[in-house]
Amino acid sequence: MDTKDLWRQILSEIELEISPANFATWFKNTDLREKQNDQMLISVPNIFVKEWLEDKYCKLILKTTRNHLPEIKMINYAIAIQSPAQPQIHKSEESHHAKEQLTFKESYVDPGTNLNPKYTFENFVVGAFNELAYAAGQAIIKNLGLLYNPFFVYGGVGLGKTHLIQAIGNTVKKQKTSIKIQYISAEKFFKELIEAIQHGETNLFKDKYRACNLLIVDDIQFISGKNAIQEEIFHTFNALYENNNQIIFSSDRPPAAIHNLEERVRSRFEGGLIVDINTPDFETKLAILKSKLREKNIEVKQEILEYLAKTIKDNIRELEGALNSILSRSYLFSKELTLEEVQKTLSKNIKPKKVITPKEVIQCVANFYDIPAKNLLEKTRRKEIVRARQIAMYILREDFNASLPFIGQKFGGKDHTTVLYACEKIKNEIKINERLREELKYLKEQLYNIV
Repeated sequence: MDTKDLWRQILSEIELEISPANFATWFKNTDLREKQNDQMLISVPNIFVKEWLEDKYCKLILKTTRNHLPEIKMINYAIAIQSPAQPQIHKSEESHHAKEQLTFKESYVDPGTNLNPKYTFENFVVGAFNELAYAAGQAIIKNLGLLYNPFFVYGGVGLGKTHLIQAIGNTVKKQKTSIKIQYISAEKFFKELIEAIQHGETNLFKDKYRACNLLIVDDIQFISGKNAIQEEIFHTFNALYENNNQIIFSSDRPPAAIHNLEERVRSRFEGGLIVDINTPDFETKLAILKSKLREKNIEVKQEILEYLAKTIKDNIRELEGALNSILSRSYLFSKELTLEEVQKTLSKNIKPKKVITPKEVIQCVANFYDIPAKNLLEKTRRKEIVRARQIAMYILREDFNASLPFIGQKFGGKDHTTVLYACEKIKNEIKINERLREELKYLKEQLYNIV
């Protein structure tokens, strides 16, 4: 089967998964241009389609492609050379996008390190929300393995953790070409470990990661409750640390709030520097938007940028997605959008605010502690369930100002004195238990992401 027929089949399956409008907008004029080993190259008509497919449809495309080519592990995207007649949406005399060549280098991931070269400090915007993490990263580069080892950075979704840790890796790779670097997600690390066990190649797996001078593991919270990977992470950590090799972890929560984590593993995570990345302020979001526009050589009115920075509250990834959305519409309609048109465009994509219900609080707590939500409502004295129930009661009381009788009713008709006891118990324990403080902080962040 040639590439055109193959891509046509893949597109026909994708078309069944998304709306006709989205399919027509984002998959029109795309082609399968090249296949190299376990990677495929898809040509796209412009930068907006490229970034939208990378951000929104990458998993769907990869999953569908692997139905036909199981060996494919990565989809790359590159911009086809544009016709001079195509519209321009910025003030430059010549679009730099039209000069881009169709090549794997456009979206290349180094097969030796797994690092993506697009993540650099040159395009990393520093603000009050991430300046400590940035400063720590710069210090690590200068003192690899000797300072802040391990380096543990955590924060909410879409705040730039992956960008930061990969930028560290790319800088080290550029400055010290001879050292061994590996970037990997904890989920992929786990899959490789299982495959190695199944094929009797555990020694090769261990040698691969324990020979690193710099090991970067993303989304380490994935190892929660998984004994096999925790065991391997523990021994890999020790092997690297004893030889002064640098270890970097990222997570959506601090070590103290990672549930079902062995104490010896937690202690290793907490043995170096732990830094959090908070949500960016208004000025930083503006700077991020302007940085992205400089990369694209595009200009957008200040009032539109300010509207985006005010509307997208705390997620950089959503902020970039909103920018790409209005740029794509501007490109498709060959005109600069007005503020009113931008507001209308984004109103369709931004979730309306809604009140968090007690059911959502209970479900969130249950998910975190890996307990069926219905168990929190039952009469039981099992320690782990009582604990989770007390925490849910405390959150409803302290953060949502629910009355004691109301909370008792939601938990199967508990007496208000039982609720009061639970809330006071958690309130007093917070003062002396750092792990509980971190768990509550994470739970509240998860809840606020619901709205």
